[in-house]
Amino acid sequence: MSEQRIVNLLSMAQRAGRVASGAFAVEEAVKKGKADFLMIAADAQQETKRKFEELADRYDVPVAHLLTRDALGACLGKEYRAVAALLDAGFAKRLQELLKEQG
Repeated sequence: MSEQRIVNLLSMAQRAGRVASGAFAVEEAVKKGKADFLMIAADAQQETKRKFEELADRYDVPVAHLLTRDALGACLGKEYRAVAALLDAGFAKRLQELLKEQG
C-alpha cells in the first residue's frame, strides 16, 4: 500500500515539474543545490549506487533506495530510471514521511 502512495507522490511531483531524472540531470541538480531528496532504484548497478550515494553525502542531500528502475521510470513517465531527485522541499518531506511509515 505505501509503495503505491510513494508512486503517486512521485507522479504528482513529476507533473508539477519538481523532479529531475536520469544520471546527468540528477547530478546537475545536486551540484547546483536544487535537489531536496535523491532516489536510487533498488536494482540500480552497484557503481551507480556508489556514485550517487557519495554525491548525496558530499552535498548533504537525503537519499533512499526505493522501487525498481522500471517502477521509478514508469511513475515519472519515462522508460526506466536508476536515479531521480525531488526538487521541492514539500515533496521531499512527504516522501520521507511515507518512507518512515513503510518501516
